[in-house]
Amino acid sequence: MKKHKYEDVLKDLAIELVELQRWLIQSGKRVVVLFEGRDAAGKGGVIKAISEYMDTRHYRIVALPKPSEQERTQWYYQRYVQHLPSAGEIVLFDRSWYNRAGVEHVMGFCSDAEYRRFLAECPSFERMLTSDGILLFKYWLAVDQQEQEERFAERASDPLKRWKISDIDIAAREKYRAYGEARDAMIAATHTDCAPWHVVDFNDQRSGRLNLIRHLLDTLPNRKLAVKALKLPKLKSDPGEEELPDQLLWVKKIY
Repeated sequence: MKKHKYEDVLKDLAIELVELQRWLIQSGKRVVVLFEGRDAAGKGGVIKAISEYMDTRHYRIVALPKPSEQERTQWYYQRYVQHLPSAGEIVLFDRSWYNRAGVEHVMGFCSDAEYRRFLAECPSFERMLTSDGILLFKYWLAVDQQEQEERFAERASDPLKRWKISDIDIAAREKYRAYGEARDAMIAATHTDCAPWHVVDFNDQRSGRLNLIRHLLDTLPNRKLAVKALKLPKLKSDPGEEELPDQLLWVKKIY
């Protein structure tokens, strides 16, 4: 997708996303969106596109590091539960509790018993969330291996993106098929009426972002609010200027 077309469509969607947030604040609804997919699929980019114009006080992005030694001794879902939304909030998970069905399983970071228990228990956990009124959305960002390799190569050559490649990412490159099998098993076990999976083609990240956002907006309940036009009253005095007694406080203008 051409950049100018992408930006035009995204701007229209951003207006709807802002309306969504106002609706959440007014209605007190709670929304959780999970973004899952292979490394370099585009999770961070779509989260940034969704949140760019939102009020920072009413959304949160959750991207947890690997569990600490203490967290390893806790109930598996415990460290995720504390990040669930309060009334009027939307929480965007850059990877989630599905780490157990993906990277932990494929890379051998959990036991087979822990993996199978997760697949059996996860639908019940998500049913508890949705029964309590949380609106839960689960997206898998699909990307072919050739496209994934091109993105890895771009990251490796870009000093601003090189930090995104970890040792786990490099090792996982040889397990593309294993991740696909894990994805299929995960979806088969956890695709339910109350918490279905949605797969989005992210080989073209721009169109993938737009399609995902459009789907999210269309799947949410009716969220239209009556919005009055805002007209600012004229200032009663002349416009002020930023003046400080100590001119040395100003940062030097270079650009």
